Amino acid sequence: MHGQGTYATTRETLPARQERTPQERTPSGGTVRPDRRAAVHDLRGGVGAELRYPARDLIIASGLPGSGKSTLISRVVPGCDPGGRPVVRVDSQNTRETWERRMPRWLPYAVYRPLVRCAHYVGLRRAVRSGAGVVIHDCGSQPWVRRWLARDARRTGRGLHLVLLDVDPAVALEGQAARGRGVSGSAFGRHRRAMDRLVTRVESGLPPEGCASAVLLDRATASRLRSISFE
Repeated sequence: MHGQGTYATTRETLPARQERTPQERTPSGGTVRPDRRAAVHDLRGGVGAELRYPARDLIIASGLPGSGKSTLISRVVPGCDPGGRPVVRVDSQNTRETWERRMPRWLPYAVYRPLVRCAHYVGLRRAVRSGAGVVIHDCGSQPWVRRWLARDARRTGRGLHLVLLDVDPAVALEGQAARGRGVSGSAFGRHRRAMDRLVTRVESGLPPEGCASAVLLDRATASRLRSISFE
């Protein structure tokens, strides 16, 4: 929902991301508990896994627009944890679609975008304060959101975790085209720079400030991820 416009504006020529060699890779295929043993788990190139987090913790799913965050959350995050406690999924795209259904079709999204953003963050605040486990769709280009969630997690004795989709920009643009929505070229550039900074930090073995852990996924591994759950 951040800076979305016509898809055609994103078809600029973008330099290819240089290959990076992470310090360490975490074998995938089993159950990974990112809050234990290591702060960073690189599952790129793996065969799939299950991610499990402590009950009531907060998880941020970040990646480029079109990288598959909404699809991942809807596919692998259950509505309840094994103890029957609710798990809340917060996706800004759902908020946008709810408002679009209420508004006249002729009214441009840009006119009511500020209201959608406000509604999204009000809903996110409500979800975090519910005390449930929360999985949050976040573009990652606005660090203040992570700082806010980190402060709230510390205040309530919970952990904040990052699941980062490292997807090639060209693939993300194809994902935008497939859903019929895109971001402007300038907005996509901001998202890409923010993602590059996040990926570089995580590859160095450091989760973002305020996060207890970080998991790196590529598009293929994300498609094979079995679940993101709380225990």
